[in-house]
Amino acid sequence: MTILIAAATEFEMQAFAVAEREDAFILRLLTGVGPMETAFALTSLLDRYAGQINAVVNFGIAGVYPDKAAGLLDICLAEQEVLGDLGLWLPERIERFAERGLEVKDRFVLDLRLRRVTEHALQQAGLVCQTGTFVTVNCASGTEARARILGQQFQGLCENMEGAAVARVCEAFGLPCVELRCISNMAGERDKQKWQLREACSRAGKAAAAAVSSLLRQD
Repeated sequence: MTILIAAATEFEMQAFAVAEREDAFILRLLTGVGPMETAFALTSLLDRYAGQINAVVNFGIAGVYPDKAAGLLDICLAEQEVLGDLGLWLPERIERFAERGLEVKDRFVLDLRLRRVTEHALQQAGLVCQTGTFVTVNCASGTEARARILGQQFQGLCENMEGAAVARVCEAFGLPCVELRCISNMAGERDKQKWQLREACSRAGKAAAAAVSSLLRQD
């Protein structure tokens, strides 16, 4: 089995590199930030390695939505990804294009088997995780009000900027995908003194390394 490990930034990937030794069966991809860069980078790589990759592990940090069970530095696993701001922004909700009859795909269910293997691996590593719906946005929530709207409308656990793009591309290539993230901040909180970016990157890297090691043993 060959696994592709994908993260948006060098900070996140460095944390994985510290936790996981070099392995000929692991490929690494820095996607860049946001859905567009992610879709382009991942599609280009999968096209170049056609038929050689068996699974994709997407990891990184995320902002948790208000009133959710996850807290700072918790690990979260995606059951599904939603494109949260693909639609019309109204004062109290997003009117999704799909609601207007347009044929827009904006929800993606992630691979159940990989998620279960990953969840077990995290438990074995002493990393308790939350599972739920992740919301991918082009523009991160800058206020608690916006974060609350997205969290409530989509029953979202946390917010990120790449996950749905990874899920969509993997679906197109017929590849199973799992996504895990560590909570670095409250979605909508702009005071970075209240964020824990460094610690969240480190924990996300360790969690991704545990997941990859377990998946390789499954082969």
